[in-house]
Amino acid sequence: MKTAVLTDSTAYIPEDIREELDIHMVPLNVIFGDESYREEIDINTDEFYDKLKTSEELPKTSQPSIGYVAEKFEELAKEYDAVVAIHLSSGVSGTYQGSVAAADMVDGIKVYPYDSEISAMAQGFYVLEAAKMAKEGVGPEKIIERLDEIKKTNHAYFMVDELTNLHKGGRLSGTQAMIGSLLQVKPILHFVDGKIEPFEKIRTRKKALNRLRQLFDETASKGVQVEACVIHAKRLEEAKQWKKDLEEKYPNVTVAISHFGPVVGTHLGEGAIGLTWYEK
Repeated sequence: MKTAVLTDSTAYIPEDIREELDIHMVPLNVIFGDESYREEIDINTDEFYDKLKTSEELPKTSQPSIGYVAEKFEELAKEYDAVVAIHLSSGVSGTYQGSVAAADMVDGIKVYPYDSEISAMAQGFYVLEAAKMAKEGVGPEKIIERLDEIKKTNHAYFMVDELTNLHKGGRLSGTQAMIGSLLQVKPILHFVDGKIEPFEKIRTRKKALNRLRQLFDETASKGVQVEACVIHAKRLEEAKQWKKDLEEKYPNVTVAISHFGPVVGTHLGEGAIGLTWYEK
């Protein structure tokens, strides 16, 4: 059985890696006013953050249409017997449900939609593992079993640098945003049952970043093999320093660098930093 691996753009896997591992992608959309852009296709991350700075209103985001996803499955049916479709959490987007609906519209290929219950490179971990297994000829059921194993130790925490986007998006009252800015509150967020929830509110960026490292240390200090990734929103040099520091401190850890692209960046804003990892 020949198995394809498909994901959506919010995994933010670079195009060269997608090509190397035969990963297929459907884009989500970011909408400024009347203009809709497919992320990773019509707008890249740098263009998005530049546009965000001059936008008076927070852009909206939308999932790919069911018809678009169904067309993608039909294309894959010409070459593959099955497809494992790995999507961002159904708790924050309808993309996974759209994939389930699209699967019912297509003949000639068996579709295995998978809810990562997370996003960004924490979702990307599943995609990369699935793609490597598919290239080795592993079947879809075994791939899903492996993804469920990863899910048991997959952690992700995100620090929001400033509260403007959460406020603009209606997730924070004006008073809360003002007080948060005055006190330099840096919320740490995580996923609980597929939804983004506050984990801790911490004063100052430095303390919040130290807290992320403490959380990571609880796993890394055990000496197990850990796959990790620093995720950033326009903070590449800081992410590089994190990678260097973590790999020097923990010889059992491999650290990659990724980014928060347009759709996720709409909600987290520039300056956000995340750390995600799982035990290999």
